[in-house]
Amino acid sequence: MTALVLIDTQLGLQETTFYGMERNNPEAEANCGRLLKHFRKKHLPIFHIKHNSTNLSSPLHPNKMGNEFHPAVQPMINEPVFEKTVNNAFIGTELEISLKAQDITDLVIAGLTIEHCISTSVRMASNLGFNVILVSDATAAFDKIGFDGKKYSADIIFHSELANLKDEFATIKNTETVLNQLDKSFQ
Repeated sequence: MTALVLIDTQLGLQETTFYGMERNNPEAEANCGRLLKHFRKKHLPIFHIKHNSTNLSSPLHPNKMGNEFHPAVQPMINEPVFEKTVNNAFIGTELEISLKAQDITDLVIAGLTIEHCISTSVRMASNLGFNVILVSDATAAFDKIGFDGKKYSADIIFHSELANLKDEFATIKNTETVLNQLDKSFQ
């Protein structure tokens, strides 16, 4: 069985002052919303992950507005929400137990950001034996300053992460491909 795992699709990850000065793929949340709508229509399992930062300055700290889910991906009452304080959706949560209890073997993962919680969670999901599809246009990256002071653009970070995860940890597909494949498998 296939499930959708939406990771950290929260308002605070639209800000560009805390995590970096630029963010690529402004359509990431909208594409997460398209996936969510489709999974609901097909009555497939959906799991939401929420990051509760322990850093008081973070827009994802529980006492900040940025901690709230983006309007495009508001969980419904019957969709489980797992809250975490680290960059891995499986650490300190019951996500793995819940997935295995429902005989879920395949995960479609989307959310934010690819260089943090998405990459870490995709790697862990793969290591735990799940077949992972990472939805490339339903995630995004921020720019970074390297150890040597050199700036790396959000696009460079984004594409490097996709290249690192491709094949070894996940199959990379875009939203349209995933939606089309879901339609074909449920005809």
